[in-house]
Amino acid sequence: MIMKKNFKIMMMCATLCGLTACSDFLEQTSPSELQNKNVYESVYYTNLALNNVYGGLTQDYTYSQYIPIVWGLNSDCELVDGLGDDAYNTSSERGNMNYNANPGWANLARLWDAMYGIIENANLVVDGVAGSSLVEEGNPDRQTMLRFRAEAMTLRAMCYFDMIRFFGDIPMKMESTNPDLSNAYLSKTDRDSIMDRLMQDLDEAINYLPWAGEAGYTTEHVTKGYAHALLANIALTRAGWNIREQSKADQGYITAMENSDPQYPTQRCSDEKRTEMYELALKHLSAIIVSNVHKLNPSIENYWYLINQRVLDQNYRENLFEIPMGLAKSGELGYTVGVRINGASTKYGQKGNSSGKLKLTAPYFWSFDRKDLRRDLTCANYQLKQNDKGLIVEEMLGNSPFGIYCAKWDIRKMSEEWRLAAIAAGDGKLTTGINVVRMRYPQVLLMYAEVMNELYGPDAANENSANGMTARMALKEVHMRAFADTDKAYAEGQINAIAGKDDFFDAIVDENAWELAGEGFRKFDLIRWNLLSEKIDQFKKDYMRQVNNYEYPEKVYFKYKEDGCTIDMSSVDWYGELGFTEDVEGYESKTFWGAEVTDSEQKNLQINLPSISSGLNATVKNRYLLPIASTTISASNGHLHNSYGYTD
Repeated sequence: MIMKKNFKIMMMCATLCGLTACSDFLEQTSPSELQNKNVYESVYYTNLALNNVYGGLTQDYTYSQYIPIVWGLNSDCELVDGLGDDAYNTSSERGNMNYNANPGWANLARLWDAMYGIIENANLVVDGVAGSSLVEEGNPDRQTMLRFRAEAMTLRAMCYFDMIRFFGDIPMKMESTNPDLSNAYLSKTDRDSIMDRLMQDLDEAINYLPWAGEAGYTTEHVTKGYAHALLANIALTRAGWNIREQSKADQGYITAMENSDPQYPTQRCSDEKRTEMYELALKHLSAIIVSNVHKLNPSIENYWYLINQRVLDQNYRENLFEIPMGLAKSGELGYTVGVRINGASTKYGQKGNSSGKLKLTAPYFWSFDRKDLRRDLTCANYQLKQNDKGLIVEEMLGNSPFGIYCAKWDIRKMSEEWRLAAIAAGDGKLTTGINVVRMRYPQVLLMYAEVMNELYGPDAANENSANGMTARMALKEVHMRAFADTDKAYAEGQINAIAGKDDFFDAIVDENAWELAGEGFRKFDLIRWNLLSEKIDQFKKDYMRQVNNYEYPEKVYFKYKEDGCTIDMSSVDWYGELGFTEDVEGYESKTFWGAEVTDSEQKNLQINLPSISSGLNATVKNRYLLPIASTTISASNGHLHNSYGYTD
């Protein structure tokens, strides 16, 4: 059929003539089996075309693994598992995420191709619906078709937004590819122009998207709330700092005083434009808050339990959008990141999990208030392993200050369906099917607090705010949720004690880390604040100070619960306050971070620490952006090039 041929041509050039990945999101008839003009004359087939867009999000090289786990590294509290020599290995994520990036790394092209493949499929839906007779006034299917189009526009905006956060200026292609490839080869578009267009698209899409919970519409589709939040996030990024291919000072842009390269400056828009973007963000964040559709789950423990159980929260809807994954089909959360199950076990199967890639740091663990429930829900200073009696035991990690596992995903909280599937998989890898959350309500509140503080200070509210909510009130919601009922007054007092606009902003930055670490967002917020380099430097200084000032114990003492397998976290002497100088009956002990002082090699201090994020300022200052892959450039017919000191 002609459509089959044309569809293949379009897919070939979906990534500007790169390769596209295929999705098995749904085992359904492809719309390509129809003549193109007929696909969008059917609600059923249009829905299949939209499902193809969602399906692209479940690929390993997009949102199943790399974007939520790898591409958000490194920050001040999240590290790729590449230390020492590994941190300079440019053929893997270990070097590239330490900012020692290389255009020859194959995964750069794979991401590029897969993301532009999703964008092309979204373009097909947007264009197809726009030309359909079903959207004419009075047609009973008009609203459904316009919703499909709005979903495609929102997913396209999400993908473009992530791509500019990875690569900077990229080609912007907002229409489906012509059969003669006349619009397939494009040069870069300035990312500010792309963001301006994305915000326009989202402003339109919002009108046709339902709120979560309306007519069975769940957060596994992009919602009105997510479109509002995404637009606000883009607006704040548009207002924030970015490294530039060339200076835009002649356009009124402001150059950063710190962490700016002479040739590739870090700049942001004018103060006037910045205020405009903050006001725009406030409008959309307020719309979410006022709707009362999305709320914080009162229990942070229950929130993460439901995530691991793969259960949609229909009560609080803390997640504004979560990409639907499938058990044994997609989803690396809980396998490539999470609490480690080291090796085979009768309970969880022969494979175990890798829990590699993403690790957390000792200074981050140390930064938590001791009463903050998020510390032990986020940081796992232990691994799981089956002992010779066939029991699963928590084993305390030793002197691994840069190797803390992220506890947000935990196989012990996963469903029985997952456990039985893991056993049945034998020694083969099993994807968990845990959804990838792209926006949580705490992020909405933190962005709202940031905007209100910037525009009006910590305690002012006016007609533009959400039901009179101040910045301090929004921050309190996030912070107090993380404490037990008996400690909430204590947590409230911490927020009440923050004085002044600058100190309040610093508190928002800290809360961002405590709430969101491991979820793939921290790095990009630090970038728009121009704090990435500063915070990474601070983390290193904190570690050196804490080691050299003997703030870490040389041994950590702890007890097991009556089962003899589970560490009693309330017994762990993290801060050396028990004063033990030798092993004590009833307590287990493990060599810990403070042992670095007496270690003659001091590998963590002398070798590993300097290697972390070592490429960020090594050649070009603040070079957090990745290069475009050499293969992508060679296939671009001369339209693409690298910048920031990268070679093509």
